[in-house]
Amino acid sequence: MKTTRELAMGRVTSGYRYLSDEADPNCRHVVEVEWKIRVPRTVIKQDLLYTLGSAISIFSPSRNNAVARLEHVFAHGTDPGALGVARGPARIKEETTSQDLVDEPELLPNVAELAHDQIITRIGEEFSGHGFAHLVTELLRAEGFDADEAPPGADGGIDITAGRGLLGLESPKLIVQVKTGQVGSEVVAQLNGLVVTQGADFGLLATWAGLSKPARDAVKHQRFRVKVWDSKDIVDGVLRNYERLPEAITSRLPLHRVWMLRDDT
Repeated sequence: MKTTRELAMGRVTSGYRYLSDEADPNCRHVVEVEWKIRVPRTVIKQDLLYTLGSAISIFSPSRNNAVARLEHVFAHGTDPGALGVARGPARIKEETTSQDLVDEPELLPNVAELAHDQIITRIGEEFSGHGFAHLVTELLRAEGFDADEAPPGADGGIDITAGRGLLGLESPKLIVQVKTGQVGSEVVAQLNGLVVTQGADFGLLATWAGLSKPARDAVKHQRFRVKVWDSKDIVDGVLRNYERLPEAITSRLPLHRVWMLRDDT
């Protein structure tokens, strides 16, 4: 999904049908799909993301235990990796020809998207746990906030407080919660309550693995009080402020800028 950088997962519920009365000839060949879940690209490891970048619409992935891993993502929301799940019995019929099996990445990969995925993978590896909260703190400081980071341990639901001005007491004043796992609606409710009790202007929810559907719905109802930074926002913030981040961050996330022609030139 281009707008949210999520992967939509579902199951095919019908055989092939041809819609002869469809105005768009490109939309006449269909199978029905019941879409079940959406997962952020951050939960999928790099090798499987590369496989899923096939240039064709319908294909059968077979490398790196792809099918079993996708089933695991479907059931649990996490990618266990190529060695993390046992291989199941082969489901490919004997009459299937080699031409029916396509497990190659896109022929002309999107270099920007590939680089973005690599940066996401590196951040996920280098800034797990409390390290992720520290990265968010430094991003807020780079954006001009005076930010205080709570030490590891019980924090009462407040990971970071931030505000403008010399003492950090000017608006906008933020209460920040940082979560590496997927966020549920109860976290949104807690953050909303903390904004009120702490006298803050807004709540910021920084989440690496995204929001559950109930949490997304809760955020929509609190759109003027609670904002969300997902993995895309974190990466965008890193790229936007990279030169202003401390060496302790950049040494763990070494990047360099590359200019290239756009695909539409």
